[in-house]
Amino acid sequence: MLSGSVFPALEPLLPRVSKPVQYVGGELNAQTRPWESAEVRWALLYPDAYEVGLPNQGVMILYEVLNERADTLAERCYAVWPDLEELMREHGVPAFTVDSHRPVGAFDLLGVSFSTELGYTNLLTTLDLAGIPLHAADRDESHPVVVAGGHAAFNPEPIADFVDVAALGDGEEVVGDITDVVKAWKAEGRPGGRRELLMRLANTDGCYVPSLYSVTYENGAIAAVTPEPGAPATVQKRTTSDLDEWPYPKAPLVPLAETVHERASVEIFRGCTRGCRFCQAGMITRPVRERSLQGIGAMVDQAVRASGFDEVGLLSLSSADHSEIADITKGLADRYEGTNTSLSLPSTRVDAFNIDLANEISRNGRRSGLTFAPEGGSERIRRVINKMVSEEDLIRTVSEAFAQGWRQVKLYFMCGLPTEEDEDVLEIAGMAHRVIQAGRAASGRNDVRCTISIGGFVPKPHTPFQWAAQAHPDVVDARLRKLREAVNSNRKLGRNIGMRYHDGQPSLIEGLLARGDRRVGAVIERVWREGGRFDGWSEHFSYDRWITAAKDELEPLGVSLDWFTTREREEGEILPWDHLDSGLERDWLWADWQDALSGREQDDCRWTPCFDCGVCPSTGADIEVGPSGTTLLPLTVVNPVGRELGG
Repeated sequence: MLSGSVFPALEPLLPRVSKPVQYVGGELNAQTRPWESAEVRWALLYPDAYEVGLPNQGVMILYEVLNERADTLAERCYAVWPDLEELMREHGVPAFTVDSHRPVGAFDLLGVSFSTELGYTNLLTTLDLAGIPLHAADRDESHPVVVAGGHAAFNPEPIADFVDVAALGDGEEVVGDITDVVKAWKAEGRPGGRRELLMRLANTDGCYVPSLYSVTYENGAIAAVTPEPGAPATVQKRTTSDLDEWPYPKAPLVPLAETVHERASVEIFRGCTRGCRFCQAGMITRPVRERSLQGIGAMVDQAVRASGFDEVGLLSLSSADHSEIADITKGLADRYEGTNTSLSLPSTRVDAFNIDLANEISRNGRRSGLTFAPEGGSERIRRVINKMVSEEDLIRTVSEAFAQGWRQVKLYFMCGLPTEEDEDVLEIAGMAHRVIQAGRAASGRNDVRCTISIGGFVPKPHTPFQWAAQAHPDVVDARLRKLREAVNSNRKLGRNIGMRYHDGQPSLIEGLLARGDRRVGAVIERVWREGGRFDGWSEHFSYDRWITAAKDELEPLGVSLDWFTTREREEGEILPWDHLDSGLERDWLWADWQDALSGREQDDCRWTPCFDCGVCPSTGADIEVGPSGTTLLPLTVVNPVGRELGG
């Protein structure tokens, strides 16, 4: 395929579409490299809209890591909205990168970062627009190798027909290894064609090549997953041990159009050992690896200088759990006091949070609101999910916050959790009422606010709940209706409580895609051919389209949508992802599932003896926590980019 820019053909179409600026590229810190200078070329796709994809940390990290190599170039692409897709088809414009507007089909590799399974149909749109055969089996050595990564790649079986490789785990090092394999294969004259390349990739740590594994079924369930000779029986995830050696992104991309997050983000640690049983991210990113204070300080300084952002998000699954979080926040607050640079902790737990921490974070005068995630309304259900946040702790924390000037708090919950009854959900109303009462008492004001945000629970692979039955949307929606009535039953308190909840129907489809096997690929393709796009967006999602496709494609095979979602699994059942190793022992996950059903808690293994989950020995990495023996660099605050931008 020709590698020249398609912009001359694209540009006349842009005035005819919404938000055309998202397709033009040229953002601050974007990179373009001469095509001929690279031996291996990556197109990095985030299969969602620009406004969601541009801030994605994973894509930004890989973009920088790859472009630092002298022999490699990487460019970005995002899903195009249906208005532009229609015009591209009409005028013969192929899928393109936003950096140099080169055809995606001209690259050696198409790396796709999946944060959610609902992006699968957008992958098919990009493949089709790029002229890449949808099915991996139909591609030859002239087509890019399609590599899936991200959290949703830990069960790539539903998209096994469409991807060539799934990269499991941390991406910083594995993308370099994949690049080396492709470079060597090309230099040798592409021996053995595409099949030889895929076999070489299958023997690269962390890389799973679905086409080299055959799956057989018996009575609807998987009977066996059999690798071809030369392919490994199991594929283990990659783990980046020392995060200080990978201080990316160094120069965050600054969007041209409005995006969901407009801030510099620094990941202060990776992994979580809290053991929340519903949380796939916490399970698959173990063990905990913290950045040092010095590493965090240098990254924040570099990100602010390079971007001009006036907010820095300190990211992790539970940022206040960093063993040196007090030193981090005080050091950064000291450094940026008197400037327009503020800090945020997007993810905190009530039991790791204190008002001193909140005051440091908001020292620059920004007090947006406090956000906590009790997840379950009743203490009983919180024991089941191992999210041991007591209501007393929550009330004490928000009371102190309201007393010190905060005016609103947001609480996140889930509905449809294993063993859940109506009463567990209705207790959310009582908790919200008591938060308002405590806030009024502490602040002496009546204008305090509490927002409760509720999502439908989706059981995910590689968690203790991978065997659980998912609640049907009708059950979830009925409980949420009762909850709204309970919140409004006390008008004096209820008027200060906002309630947001997600429709249960997309959650059921997410559940199908999360725990499906290869047979679900036909459903995805059918939905896409019938117009499915941007399924993570409520205005584009069609439940009926998914229900009909699942019925037509699955029931002739002896399974169904319910079989993949609302059915509880048995201990001995072969799960579609059992040959993909997240480091967690299957027996440990099952034992934790039994503990959940008994309402037994599990402690955080960072501070207690090992529970033998299996991650540390299987990944060759250990829990890495402070004290790191370093300090934040005492840097002089300068923000030259910010001044140039008028920030």
